[in-house]
Amino acid sequence: MASNDRPTTSNLAKAMRKLNSIEVYYAKIICNMSGETRLKMYRKIASLMSNRFSLMNALDMLHATVTNDGKNPSEPMAIAIASWANALQNGQPFSEALRGWAPDRERLMLSVGDVSDLESALLNLIKVTEGTTKMIRPIVGAISYPAFLLMMVTLIIYGIGAYMVPPMIEAAPNVHWTGIAKNLADLSDWIRVYWPIAFSIVPVTGIIIYATIGVWTGTIRAVFDKFPPWSLYKVFVGITWLLAMSALIKGGTPVANALRALRRDSTRYLRERIDKTLVFINNGDNLGQALAKTGMDFPDPEIIGDLKIYSEMDNFEEALDKLANEWLENSAYTIEQKAGILNMIALLLVSGVIAWAVMGTFVMQDQITSAMGIG
Repeated sequence: MASNDRPTTSNLAKAMRKLNSIEVYYAKIICNMSGETRLKMYRKIASLMSNRFSLMNALDMLHATVTNDGKNPSEPMAIAIASWANALQNGQPFSEALRGWAPDRERLMLSVGDVSDLESALLNLIKVTEGTTKMIRPIVGAISYPAFLLMMVTLIIYGIGAYMVPPMIEAAPNVHWTGIAKNLADLSDWIRVYWPIAFSIVPVTGIIIYATIGVWTGTIRAVFDKFPPWSLYKVFVGITWLLAMSALIKGGTPVANALRALRRDSTRYLRERIDKTLVFINNGDNLGQALAKTGMDFPDPEIIGDLKIYSEMDNFEEALDKLANEWLENSAYTIEQKAGILNMIALLLVSGVIAWAVMGTFVMQDQITSAMGIG
């Protein structure tokens, strides 16, 4: 027994026996939704284990802290910790103890550590999760602001078509509109009748992209991956995949086994790329060569080139870990650049619509004046 171990008590087992299924079910929902809280627990467990506490004793101490020495045993995280400890006492590894309490990808990252170094596996999991979370904010910003501006364009067009143009048409019902004035009049007629379609284009398009972005595969998808928002998704998935690969390989998992493990909890998009890569891995190519031969430029052409070199090095694990973290830092800047371009395009579109509408109203006024002068 390690020097900081202390005899485990039966408090955790007693806590589980006193709980009903509804409390456990509710606790699982809360635990799955509380990603930051889970990471805090993982970090505390790793910290205690680094100070030579066993996993069971670490859970016992955390349970006492969360429940305030047993005064609040119904706290969702306390129930989670008690459940984990109960599973461990029944001989299950920690990754299996988390089944139902954490996403499968987290359990996958910890499955290697269960048989080798759980502390390092926890720290790797924290790093991968935080890296993934770091990418979400700039990606959301890169998509949401242009979407908002596009909705503003629709609102501007509706305002012009429903409130500005009709009075001008009524003032000169016999005018034969031409050029921009005719376009503006036609748009006014359309927007007043089909305004529900106009306002639904952006949100429906967003929903379709969101629903299909992880399942759309094939050659055409590889082409669309060069353009946002698909290119942003490719960066996000690529970084997440590379960080997870790095953590698994650093934990001693062979490349082929790591790919197969990540395949189990992947979208159709990522699964297609892993399957194509595995074909060439099984034929003897290294990771970089296999990714290049898929012809899908995943996760990134420059990364593929680096992996071709690093895969032949003796310290491939360290090189891959460094590459993944460097790409994470650089990609945040890249996404911000792409977001800036998208924002600029959306702003130009708004400005262009306003300029077109203003010019159209001037042309309409000129044609009204000309028509009155003729009359």
